[in-house]
Amino acid sequence: MTLNATGILDAAVSHAMASGHFEHVNGHEPQNAPSLGLTAAVWVDSVQPVRASGLDSTTVRLTLNVRLYTSTQSDPPDAIDPALMTAVDDLCAAYVGDFTLGGLVRNVDILGAHGQPLLVRAGYVQQSGAIYRVMTITLPVIVNDLWEQEP
Repeated sequence: MTLNATGILDAAVSHAMASGHFEHVNGHEPQNAPSLGLTAAVWVDSVQPVRASGLDSTTVRLTLNVRLYTSTQSDPPDAIDPALMTAVDDLCAAYVGDFTLGGLVRNVDILGAHGQPLLVRAGYVQQSGAIYRVMTITLPVIVNDLWEQEP
């Protein structure tokens, strides 16, 4: 079995696009300033074996980052976090509601049974000379029996 990274990334991107909150949704970590309005980006953060894997195959924890961006110059400033939190709420509800990302993974590791749980961190990112308010969703998913173990 091989890791369907494209399918898993596409599922996370599709949830963001279907939410209707974003001007653009990228399937990669942007290196340039995001476009105007609310933007999302999805990329792979890490891949690691799960310690409770099967006897002859390895289960993997794939962690995605889903980052939401908006300019700190948005007006009114007091509306920036509420707009981001509305989008975060909808995305987290979608990821929890589609627990297997359409059957591509065993489950979203919501409570962190195999590491860091589903998590949202707020912060700021500077890109191309501009500062953006961001909320980054850590989206851990578990993929069963990915790699065969040979003695």
